[in-house]
Amino acid sequence: MNILLIAGGWSSEREVSLSGGKGIHKALEALGHKVTLHDPVRSLDGLPGAVRGKDFAFINLHGSPGEDGLVQAMLEQLGCPYQGAGPAASMLALNKAAAKALFMGAGLNTAPYILLNARPDKGWQPEMAYPLFIKSNTGGSSLHMEKVERPEDLDGALDRLFAVNAAFLLESAVNGREITCGVLGRLENGAEVPEALPTILIKPATGKVFDYTSKYTPGGAEELCPAPVPDTLNKKIQAMALAAHQALGITGYSRSDFMAPENGDPVLLEVNTLPGMTPTSLIPQEAAAVGLSYEQLVQRLVDLGLARHKKRRHDY
Repeated sequence: MNILLIAGGWSSEREVSLSGGKGIHKALEALGHKVTLHDPVRSLDGLPGAVRGKDFAFINLHGSPGEDGLVQAMLEQLGCPYQGAGPAASMLALNKAAAKALFMGAGLNTAPYILLNARPDKGWQPEMAYPLFIKSNTGGSSLHMEKVERPEDLDGALDRLFAVNAAFLLESAVNGREITCGVLGRLENGAEVPEALPTILIKPATGKVFDYTSKYTPGGAEELCPAPVPDTLNKKIQAMALAAHQALGITGYSRSDFMAPENGDPVLLEVNTLPGMTPTSLIPQEAAAVGLSYEQLVQRLVDLGLARHKKRRHDY
């Protein structure tokens, strides 16, 4: 097939997107596909022309555009199939506050939070126990995130963060083990059936937070797959990841992040619709644990995207 690989973009996660794109590019060529890279560096003006003559688009954009559903909506309008979540599910998952509202509606355990659409007045304090996390409501890769240990540190953190972004989520910190779990579809008689992948236990080298540095610095974190946790906890997290995937209406694949306290139920943090796709990223590790090579994972995502496009055309 003639495939358009869309990677890069203009978000703060541009370099992560390009890094993952290299692995996808290599895998697609190894599978026998012809690949053309399209990098929407400043705008999406060139996308309609880039799509022309292509059989499929593989999206590897983090943040906006891509995770917000904009590129997916354009591709659907242009009649080009692509992998992963559709426009609505992408937008809902990227907006942490919207996603958490749907999680709670589905009975999924998630941390208490406050959405800050504007910088509160100086001296403002939330009715929440410290420590707290402040994270971008629509960002990823743990960029623009701070952990606030004490009330007297809140104003400084808000000043720094609101200088670079528009809306933030204030969330209660949850102590415990950080565990992630992917969901990957498989085709059964032409229909997509989502299945939870093995979990991964994440142990940041700093022993503190799995932040941007831990995620993308070699040796920044130890990632144990399958997670060495009790089977009951493992199954509970897999069930929650699958339920979160379905609550947002995601297709193809996703990755859900959790905190697992020593006592109590796992807490769902967020869901990623375009998770990292370098050969050593979390979803490829989980796929490898069930016998799927990186190339087979990439082809599975292409096949699922083609099936979804065919069904969508049939439904309309």
